[in-house]
Amino acid sequence: MDRLKQLESFVSVATRGGLTAAAKAEGVAPAIMGRRLDALEARLGVKLLVRTTRRITLTHEGSAFLEDCQRLLTEFANAEASVSAGGVKASGHLRVTAPAGFGRRHVAPLVPRFHALHPEVTISLNLSDRVVDVRGESFDCAVRVGDMPDSSLVSVRLADNRRRCVATPEFVRRHGMPRHPNELSRFACLTLSSDASQTRGWAFRVPRTARDQERTLTAAGEDGGEELIYLRPEGPLDCSDGQVLHDWCLAGHGIAWRSTWEVEAEIDAGLLVPLLDEFAAPPNGIYAVFAGTKHLPLRVRLWLDFLKEQYGRPEFWGGRG
Repeated sequence: MDRLKQLESFVSVATRGGLTAAAKAEGVAPAIMGRRLDALEARLGVKLLVRTTRRITLTHEGSAFLEDCQRLLTEFANAEASVSAGGVKASGHLRVTAPAGFGRRHVAPLVPRFHALHPEVTISLNLSDRVVDVRGESFDCAVRVGDMPDSSLVSVRLADNRRRCVATPEFVRRHGMPRHPNELSRFACLTLSSDASQTRGWAFRVPRTARDQERTLTAAGEDGGEELIYLRPEGPLDCSDGQVLHDWCLAGHGIAWRSTWEVEAEIDAGLLVPLLDEFAAPPNGIYAVFAGTKHLPLRVRLWLDFLKEQYGRPEFWGGRG
């Protein structure tokens, strides 16, 4: 007997409260539903339902199994719908949040494209640099950049994100370039102000033998012959908005430490020059974050798949990757 049919029959009987109602909904005899349930319980070796002439009740095992079956059947239906041209269409309202700078550049342009693919889905995009409470504020998905703290939320890594020190060619011509992270103290660096969210500073990987020589650096970990260190450079200008730092850097006011998604195209165009790349820290990630619900709506699952597909293309980022 088909295992999927057994699960479907079990869910139907459990949710409709009886064999007769479930059999009527499927257009079969109650005896057929009964045989399916008998076969399912025999295969599992556990009692799922207590059946009497008047009512059907779930056992403790049956209640737990019902939740899992409903989730599996929903996921199966969604999987079929996503590959079937005539399948169920995604619909409803999708609420997405993202950091302001990243969201303007790499989330907002995707929203109309996703809507064109799924016209029955309406979408609200919230751009904010505060850490939004996804569950508490009823967002379906948050796009976040950086390492994820421990959380009750589910996170899916969409792409790698690296940080690079950059400056304009004119700035380098006038001031030279640092050869080691500890030389940044001699340059005008454009940094986030103390009230911004970048708490640890600029990250670099340096030879472990240099540890005792770098009094301004704080060790954070070791890997073979290198260690990851964090540095808080100073300069005449700081700002709480990363986009402003980016603009100041492009205007030649100093060295900035920016994400590849923000500067890669300008490096390729010759507008910015990468510095200290040989000391670059390992990449962190770009993530989609959502509440760990058992029944993820089709519109949310399709949005996650869409983001993974778009961010997985090197050309999406406008650089060489």
